[in-house]
Amino acid sequence: MRPVSRRHLLLTAAGTATLVATGAVLPAAASATGHDPDDPTVVVEWNRTLLRVVRTPHAQPATVHPTRSFAMLHGAIHDAVENVRHRGSAVAAAAQAGHDILAALYPSMAATFDQQLADELATVANPYARDAGVRAGQRAARRMLSLRAHDGSDATPPTIPAGTQPGQYRPAPPNFAAPVFTHWANVTPFVLHRADQFRSRPYPDLRGAHYAAATNEVKSLGRDTGTTRTADQTVQARFWAASIWNYWNEITQNVVLARESDLHTAARVFARLNFAFADGVIAFYDSKYHFRIWRPITAIRLADDVNPAVTADPQWNSLNTTPADPSYPGAHSVISQVGATILRHTYGPAQHLTVTSEVLAGTVRMFDTFQDAADEAGLSRILGGVHTRIDHVAGQELGFSVARSIINDR
Repeated sequence: MRPVSRRHLLLTAAGTATLVATGAVLPAAASATGHDPDDPTVVVEWNRTLLRVVRTPHAQPATVHPTRSFAMLHGAIHDAVENVRHRGSAVAAAAQAGHDILAALYPSMAATFDQQLADELATVANPYARDAGVRAGQRAARRMLSLRAHDGSDATPPTIPAGTQPGQYRPAPPNFAAPVFTHWANVTPFVLHRADQFRSRPYPDLRGAHYAAATNEVKSLGRDTGTTRTADQTVQARFWAASIWNYWNEITQNVVLARESDLHTAARVFARLNFAFADGVIAFYDSKYHFRIWRPITAIRLADDVNPAVTADPQWNSLNTTPADPSYPGAHSVISQVGATILRHTYGPAQHLTVTSEVLAGTVRMFDTFQDAADEAGLSRILGGVHTRIDHVAGQELGFSVARSIINDR
């Protein structure tokens, strides 16, 4: 199989569209007669393994965004599964691809990945089908690793000077940490043409009513000791206060199993989802560092002489810790809208979801649609005091555009 330029298809010997690392084209659905009945658990288990890795302190390089790893993992798995159709074991193909990607990205954990692979290959009784699957998995992983080897993710993040004028981003209290992922807009997208393809619209006038309303909303609802926020809103703010792509990968695991998806459908859904997450992160960092809008805590403390409808409060603090990057657009809103859009496209809008918090041990929240979960996750950042509604709306717009672009890229 020969590599081709971005956004072109690779074709298997049988003519099946294959997912590649850059320029991926994901098939809209598996062939009506070509569904592999194999259990999707192998895909779910490698996703769970990567979730454990990125939750392990210091396992993920600080300047490499974890969504890149998820996209590489699931892109290789999907490629392997599609290439082995009718000619070998899809379980073996998925397992080998998952193993080889994670062993390359996290070599210190290779022994764990080796054991998982051995356990999964042992479930494939036919040695010829197993060997064919292993070869397909190895080829898919090599291709993915080769195509992402010089994608800009290993660049040294440039220093971003602190803003000095109203509206300009500067490190936020209490830690005043330097901004992160300042290089990430220069990483090669997986599917998008370029990072600024869906760049957010210009930020509204700081002297206008729209800005004043959004700033006063977060000033009221997002304060650490505020009384305007309800008890449930406080739970919402804290519930979602972790890496949002982890939540949506967990949600997808549960949906894939609950809907009894076959292996090919599971591979396709996880690949689309995580390609969209990875490109969504590249896209929102493009917008964040293009506009460099200050965070609410800065806007509220320095509100004097900015907008007469917003009164400064130099003692104001947010409920949640402010992330170390510009405010506009909101990352939670981008990623959550991507997740809801991709999953709705495959499974329809209605889906009973039980979501477990990454940070509030044992706390779950329930939703009737993917969009309900996405809306709450995005709006929770206003309740936590780290985003405005302007950030949320722009984030949802960006997330929807990225997701639809990947869905429609056939």
